[in-house]
Amino acid sequence: MAYEQSINITDIETNSLNEIVIRNIGRTELKCALIKGFSDFITMPTHLAFLCLIYPVVTLIAARIYGGYEVLPLVFPVLAGYTLIGPLVATGMYELSRRRELGMDISRQHFFEVLRSPSIWSIILLGLLLTTIYFLWLGAAWAIFSDMTGGMTPESVSAFVALVFSTVIGQQLILVGCTTGFIFSVAVLTLSIVSFPMLLDRNVKLRVAIDTSIRVVLTNPLTIGVWGIIVTGALLIGSIPFFVGLAVVLPVLGHATWHLYRATVGYN
Repeated sequence: MAYEQSINITDIETNSLNEIVIRNIGRTELKCALIKGFSDFITMPTHLAFLCLIYPVVTLIAARIYGGYEVLPLVFPVLAGYTLIGPLVATGMYELSRRRELGMDISRQHFFEVLRSPSIWSIILLGLLLTTIYFLWLGAAWAIFSDMTGGMTPESVSAFVALVFSTVIGQQLILVGCTTGFIFSVAVLTLSIVSFPMLLDRNVKLRVAIDTSIRVVLTNPLTIGVWGIIVTGALLIGSIPFFVGLAVVLPVLGHATWHLYRATVGYN
């Protein structure tokens, strides 16, 4: 079956920046996006799919820690990396929200309908870019730990926790690590906050989608900053109860991002 189109999806390339309107938004729009995102999740629950995505990663990390503690310094960077690859993971959520908004069929199999999108190659390229940034972040995190601790290997989980939270080196690790992670997160947020939804909504070139995303951030720096804090806080809360909460947090944020795109980007 061909990728379904409607009055909100155009086959005509929207590659002129003059056709794209960036709106100013505030806390009201953020609140509405979150409410609509939660409504989408309740209507189209996909938590089981996300559990299947999350727990193999968590299990692999746990098994590797059991076999040796040298990977402990990467546990937090790996999990924090959800903020970097989240926009890619949530692409299926954007598609389901798009379909619900247009009154189309919202069966779960349409989660993968993005593969039929006219912009699929641009989506793949942007996904590869985010994945590259994710691995650069892991490399930076490991380099920071090795440089500041002299390449030591933690003897146990408790010893690693004590190092991080009870020593001067640990405090420096937290400061430098969080600052570096913040820089990576800002870069990803700027590149992707509306890029993926736009590629699904319009047959645009990748450069136009990225440029639009950057313009959205520059037009609404404070509001997008608040959105970034909301995303980070939600992911942190979702990670606390053995990461079970991420199965709800990730799809809700994905759906909400679609509605945030709809609130910020218009077309002439």
